Amino acid sequence: MSTAAQRSARRSGREWLDNPAGLGELMPAGFTMGVATSAFQIEGAILDDGREPSTWDTFMGQKGRVLDGSDAAVATDHYHRWAEDVRLLRELGVDSYRFSLGWSRLQPGGRGALSRSATAFYDRLIDELLANGIAPMATLFHWDTPEALQHGGGWLQRDTAHRFAEYAFLAGEAFGDRVDSWVTINEPATVTLNGYALGVHAPGATLLFDSLPAAHHQLLGHGLAVGALRDASVTGRIGITNVHSPVEPAGDSEDDAVFAELFDIVHNRLYADPVLLGRWPDIRGELEPYFTGLREIDPADLEIISAPLDFYGLNYYMPTRISAGAPADATTPDGESAAARRLPFSLEPWPEFGQTGFGWPVAAEYLGVALAELAERYGDALPPVVITEGGASFPDVVQRDGSIDDEARVLYLAEHLAAAFAGAPGVTLGGYYVWSLLDNWEWAAGFSQRFGLVHVDFATQNRTPKRSFTWLQRLIGGRA
Repeated sequence: MSTAAQRSARRSGREWLDNPAGLGELMPAGFTMGVATSAFQIEGAILDDGREPSTWDTFMGQKGRVLDGSDAAVATDHYHRWAEDVRLLRELGVDSYRFSLGWSRLQPGGRGALSRSATAFYDRLIDELLANGIAPMATLFHWDTPEALQHGGGWLQRDTAHRFAEYAFLAGEAFGDRVDSWVTINEPATVTLNGYALGVHAPGATLLFDSLPAAHHQLLGHGLAVGALRDASVTGRIGITNVHSPVEPAGDSEDDAVFAELFDIVHNRLYADPVLLGRWPDIRGELEPYFTGLREIDPADLEIISAPLDFYGLNYYMPTRISAGAPADATTPDGESAAARRLPFSLEPWPEFGQTGFGWPVAAEYLGVALAELAERYGDALPPVVITEGGASFPDVVQRDGSIDDEARVLYLAEHLAAAFAGAPGVTLGGYYVWSLLDNWEWAAGFSQRFGLVHVDFATQNRTPKRSFTWLQRLIGGRA
């Protein structure tokens, strides 16, 4: 990406800071604007409904796992404040709300019938969304694997894929007449890399490349869940969501290029290729030894994994720059990992870009690159794409009058939405969901990172819309 292109993107973003309605006029016809959350990060009420622990309940209870030592026992108390949060959604004016069904709440232990009280909770939420003209997008799995299934090996075991399919069928029967869109699994790459390879997320395993069976079994679970939802006769669209990061070598050396390809495979293509093309990435030469965990997979699984989809969900946050050689420290984009020191490659910084509170590069230009790569790699096999997450954490400051002027987030959204509206040749782009409606419990970062359009005082649970909320409200109101 040239320096001139970067400057141009910054100028175009600032152009819309005080003119969100003008940017809204550029929104393509039929484009869905939404916001997203996940159950574990906002619901709290971890003892209600007969809910049993998930892997994240166990993980957050282990000393040193969460940066600020906090837990999600209350989170943002959405379980009790859901009606207030729907009112915020209505006020914002979004077309759709992406939320997740808490697997360990809805089906305690990962087996058997759905909890009646949990089903009633999600019934109320879905019905209230529809009553306010907001289309529900439900994610079946946003990382909260029931701990009882983890005792049997979790996603390292094939049985978890079948348990997930049973859960998907029951959820489809319960809510399938009202949910507009279904996401089977959110970011299987993150679950594999952070949860099973590097130990940054639950369940905290540090298997490095021996974690790849977790990738396979999540994809198998996805494919089985697609079939289960269709067997349940759901009326909504069905897709999967993965986080894509365009990858570049840090230098001109052949080794940098090789390990950039390796990272591209384990982060992007290992998930999209089987789902969209029905085959694993073509892995040859010196990269083969890293993928021995995929050698004995039943080829028949690929037919299940590649079940036709109604949309493909893309989460975009940042590009990745790779150099050959073990990292000098244990830092990853989502936290510290001692296991990262054993990797054969390093993630390098992007000094030419600004950074979010997480230290991630703010590079809206690479959203276009991610879309172009999808078009180039998958062609006619690529269904319509929905950007199911995009957003940024910043250290918001509450002013004396109680307002939050989060200009950095507004600029981030202006740049990324402008890039989304511009699209990419060969991609039918259907929508953008901002992460997130609320400040929430941000996994291993605890309450230290704020992504919300709405500020949450975690002591009182008071909600205060930020400048970004009002800005997005005006953008939505200004569309043609």
